[in-house]
Amino acid sequence: MKHRIGLMVIAACLAVVPAHGQGAAGAAAPETAPATSAEIDKVHDDLRALRDGLIEATNASNMDALLSYLHKNVVVTWQDGTVSVGPDAVRDYLTRMRSGPNPIVKSFHTSPTVDALTTLYGDDTGVAYGSSKDHFVLNDGRDFELISRWSVTLVKEGGRWLVANFHASTDMFDNPILDAAKRAVTTIGLAAFAAGAVIGLIASALFRRRRPAQA
Repeated sequence: MKHRIGLMVIAACLAVVPAHGQGAAGAAAPETAPATSAEIDKVHDDLRALRDGLIEATNASNMDALLSYLHKNVVVTWQDGTVSVGPDAVRDYLTRMRSGPNPIVKSFHTSPTVDALTTLYGDDTGVAYGSSKDHFVLNDGRDFELISRWSVTLVKEGGRWLVANFHASTDMFDNPILDAAKRAVTTIGLAAFAAGAVIGLIASALFRRRRPAQA
């Protein structure tokens, strides 16, 4: 993806250079007209439609619809650190988490918020970022809400905006999973202490019983 963005930047620079130089006949080449306000508004409307479609497909667990919004070379970095490259890998990951032989997630609902308008780079690339409230119900019965941060790179290809890169993360020091793990460690520690105390009492009682016999 870095190579692709690098090539896009180089291509953009090469496209701009002739506008400041001379044409074959020595005349100045015409500069590209800047996008009008109406054209920019249309781009953001298209991106909002992409966002709404993705949210609807995700919350409805509509796999085919969700994958239709992804670029063929999409890279997705999930909250657990797993990286999926390409729509097929995204499908495999979601299937494994939801309906594989050992599924982890029973249901999932996301409610994302965009921090600002998508930053546009030329006519076919944009970057957006924001946060989301993600509600999970796991197959082991746990039910919790996770606050995530995310960023996405969008590209326009064949007249459609598509997700080229998506990255999600959460606070590793403050989240429901970590809190559950802390509670589990505390519970195990208390149980181990209690078990140790009981075993100590039993051993002490047995030792006291045996001492007279040894004397």
